[in-house]
Amino acid sequence: MEIQGKVALVTGAASGIGRATAVLLAKEGASVVLADIDDEGSAETSRLIKSLGGEAFSFHADVTDPEQCRAMVAAAEQAYGGLDILHNNAGIITMRPRYPDAEPERWMKTLALNLQAVILGTQVGIEAMTRRGGGVIVQSASLAGLIPYPTDPIYGATKAGVVNFTRSLAPLKEERNIRVNCVCPGVVDTPMVTRARQQAPDGAPTMQLGALIAPEHVADAVVMLVRDESLAGKAVLVRAGQPHKTVEAAALA
Repeated sequence: MEIQGKVALVTGAASGIGRATAVLLAKEGASVVLADIDDEGSAETSRLIKSLGGEAFSFHADVTDPEQCRAMVAAAEQAYGGLDILHNNAGIITMRPRYPDAEPERWMKTLALNLQAVILGTQVGIEAMTRRGGGVIVQSASLAGLIPYPTDPIYGATKAGVVNFTRSLAPLKEERNIRVNCVCPGVVDTPMVTRARQQAPDGAPTMQLGALIAPEHVADAVVMLVRDESLAGKAVLVRAGQPHKTVEAAALA
């Protein structure tokens, strides 16, 4: 898909991967809706995009809430006339203590944001893109969704769910001209990861998925997936200093 002149919606756009992706999409000529519960961070992303000559606005949305999900998509349609690109990026880690010692309320929140919200966002995105005649959806998954992840089993389970959910939607390309893909980075250098490492007790297991990845490297992979018409239902591995690679789970066993 040619990005110039398209309408994009990025969730979790206040920082990290979401901010980097929103900025890159704007640089490529898309008008971008920035969805997040962090209004200050989202507004800063908007200011950054506008300072670079791009078009964007921030929208407060809890993506686990169906009404707010529909509202953010409606805002994109009202402001820019439709929706062409959706990056379901918002997500969290379970933090300490890890499962099975974590309180159920906390790991259920991880499930709600990392998996249920992706399913919900994809559904409302598909509705809008069907009205538009097609589009591209990119999910933020993780290398933790492709290999065992003892550091945070709940996080790993949600990301594995996102990967299989993505692959299962490959037929949408032929049915509705909507491509769904996901990026699977290792550990990305984001504020969330920094907080998790600071809170980890001395000697406790920490995230071991390779060298830290710059958010901009993940954003590059997202934009690659938006552009590449040949991919549908594919997971793309993102590692520090390495080219992006389309992978199957069996290849990492």
